Amino acid sequence: MLTWPHENSDWVDLLDEVESCFILIANEILKDEKVLIVCPDPASVASKIDRSLQENLILVRLDSNDTWARDHGAITVFVDGTPVLYDFQFNGWGLKFPACLDNQLTTQLYRMNTFSTGVGYKNLMNFVLEGGSFETDGMGSLLTTRECLLSVNRNQGMSKDDIEIFLIETFGIQRILWLSSGYMAGDDTDSHVDTLARFCNEKSIAYVSCDDPSDEHYTQLKQMEEELRSFRTLDDEPYQLIALPMADYVEDETGFRLPSTYANFLIINNKVLIPYYSTPKDEMARTIIQNAFPDRKVIGIECSALIKQHGSLHCVTMQFPVGVL
Repeated sequence: MLTWPHENSDWVDLLDEVESCFILIANEILKDEKVLIVCPDPASVASKIDRSLQENLILVRLDSNDTWARDHGAITVFVDGTPVLYDFQFNGWGLKFPACLDNQLTTQLYRMNTFSTGVGYKNLMNFVLEGGSFETDGMGSLLTTRECLLSVNRNQGMSKDDIEIFLIETFGIQRILWLSSGYMAGDDTDSHVDTLARFCNEKSIAYVSCDDPSDEHYTQLKQMEEELRSFRTLDDEPYQLIALPMADYVEDETGFRLPSTYANFLIINNKVLIPYYSTPKDEMARTIIQNAFPDRKVIGIECSALIKQHGSLHCVTMQFPVGVL
C-alpha cells in the first residue's frame, strides 16, 4: 500500500520531486506484486505509472492528510489461518500532526471491499500503534523502543507492563525486546525502530552503526548496539548483528539535519528495496544488505525527497500478505 502525495499534504512545495520518488517505488514493486494506491485523483496517478505494470495496480480514491502508509495502514495478523486487518489508532505520532483522515483509511478501504473476500477486520482504535514502531520476526519476538511505545501522548495511563500484555495477547507473540537507546536526528516519530534496527530473519538483526565519535548519534547508537548484543533468540543464542553504515550527513535548506537511515529498507517478493541518499555510502549499504538477503535482489531507490519530510522508503509503504489484495 502507498498513500500518494498531493497538493493538500505537507508535500505541496515538493510535489514533483516526491512524486518522482513514489513513481520509482510503485513501478519497482509492481514488477513483483500487487500495489494498492490511495489517492485523491486515481486517473492522474495511473497516467504516471508504467502502463505495462498496471495489471497489478489497484487505485482507490480517498482523501488523506499525509503519505506515511507504514503508520496509518492496516497491520495484518493471521488468526486461525485467516488474514485479519488490525486497525489501530493513528494520532499523528503522539499528536504532533493532523491525522483525522489518515486514521480513517483502513476502515474506509475495508468498507469499500478493497480487500479480498474472507479477509477479516478488527477495530483496535482504543490503542495507538504505528507500523513503523515495531518489528516482528514472525516466530514470536517483537522488537520496539521505549521512547515510542511508552510515549505519554500515545497510550497515556498504560504502564510498560500493560502495553506488553496487550501486545502479547493482540499479536500472539511470546516476548518483547525493548530498546532503551538509539535515535535519528530530525525524526518526528519518537524513535521508530524501523529507522534503527530491523529483523532480517529470526536469527539476525540489521542496525544502524555509528563509528564517528564526533557525530551526535555516536553515544546513543553505541548504547543501542550493546543492547542488541545482549538480546538472545528464542533458542537462547546471540543474534547475528549486521552493522549498517551511518548515512552521510544530509541537511535541509535551513541547516536542519534530516533522518537519513539505511535501516528503512523494504522487503518485497524476490527483492529488498533500500533507500539511497545520493552519497558514497549508498553502495556500501546495498552490498551489506545484499549479503544479509542472498536469495533476493537488492535495489536502491533514491529517497532524498522523502527525508525532507522526515521519513524514508519503509515509512511510505505497508505490505500485506499474499491473498489480502
